[in-house]
Amino acid sequence: MMHLTFLHNMGSRWISILFLSIISNAAIAQEHQSDFKKTVITRDFLSEGVAVADINRDGQTDIVAGYYWFEAPSWKKHQISASRAFNPREEYSNSFLNLGMDVNLDGWDDVVIIDYPGTPAYWFENPKTESDNWKKHIIADSVGISIESPGFIDMDGDGRLDILCGDYEKRQIIWLQAPTSPGDTVWKRHALSEENVPGTDRFSHGLGYGDINGDNIKDVVISEGWFEGKTNLKSGDWIFHPVKISDPASHMQILDVNGDFKKDVVSASAHSLGVWWQEYVNDSTFKTHLISNLTAQTHATQMADLNGNGKMEMITGKRYLAHNGNDAGDDDTPFLFYIEFTPWIGPFFREHIIDNDSGAGLNITVEDMNDDGKPDIIIANKNGVFYFENQLNPK
Repeated sequence: MMHLTFLHNMGSRWISILFLSIISNAAIAQEHQSDFKKTVITRDFLSEGVAVADINRDGQTDIVAGYYWFEAPSWKKHQISASRAFNPREEYSNSFLNLGMDVNLDGWDDVVIIDYPGTPAYWFENPKTESDNWKKHIIADSVGISIESPGFIDMDGDGRLDILCGDYEKRQIIWLQAPTSPGDTVWKRHALSEENVPGTDRFSHGLGYGDINGDNIKDVVISEGWFEGKTNLKSGDWIFHPVKISDPASHMQILDVNGDFKKDVVSASAHSLGVWWQEYVNDSTFKTHLISNLTAQTHATQMADLNGNGKMEMITGKRYLAHNGNDAGDDDTPFLFYIEFTPWIGPFFREHIIDNDSGAGLNITVEDMNDDGKPDIIIANKNGVFYFENQLNPK
């Protein structure tokens, strides 16, 4: 009531200025939309994961969405293995996260697919010729992938992406090491934590990897606390520090938000409303600050230097119809946007809208698709598969 009375007392002149300010802000949002050229690859719901790879080794980067790949530059659709389009209001897909990489080091890019939570992950071996029946390999026998936002992270610094996740059967934080020798097809399982630890249930939400306590050793962060890292990535006894860091989240990013030389956590709500930064106070205290309430169900985040200023921005977006339209706000506007961080300049962030008819899925891929030196954005979800060409001017 106080705000309404205040507006009434301002008079028509000030209300007009306020109105113009709102219009100006809308114009700024529209301006940022034009900073990315949008290509709709398909409107079919194929996957909530997405990846890129040079599948046919022609020197051009193709797009992978679940069991399909789209050939650059025409985006002709090819099938990897038997699958289909899904009904976004009635079904989940059989592909939650994707990764493109040369798994067996034979010079041809393969495809990694993480299926429904609690089930094993697979990789499909590139047949090196046109085929719709790629050879399927289980990444780790008997390992059901828990945590809905596993991380594709180079854990051991060998230049190859591994998988950081939870083991649903043993309730452990683990990482799956990508093969390191030509012809090798086995991903090695390494435990970071003891068994039966928090954050490893089938549908757990929230996972990040970064140095929380400033000892120059990366830690594992979950919504319920953090596991103190050791130089031994295979010890299985990382100490858990219980502390409420965030509500159930997607990928949690570790960075210094406010410029105090301490690493904070940035988390986005997987199924509720909000993006926040959790200010590191000490090992057992994190203070939460709101960044955005633009949209709910931001079920994936990714870091990239989008504007060329040497600093990383965080990309996120709405997982459209996350629970098939059964949650409040499930079919609200599917925004895709990024957060620019401004340490030392309060409130320490700026929000930029990229698009309002796409959103994001369960992982976001960033890659320079057209060799112009700028990272582009590729997403897939129940709204389709999209490619956003970065046209930002370097700062």
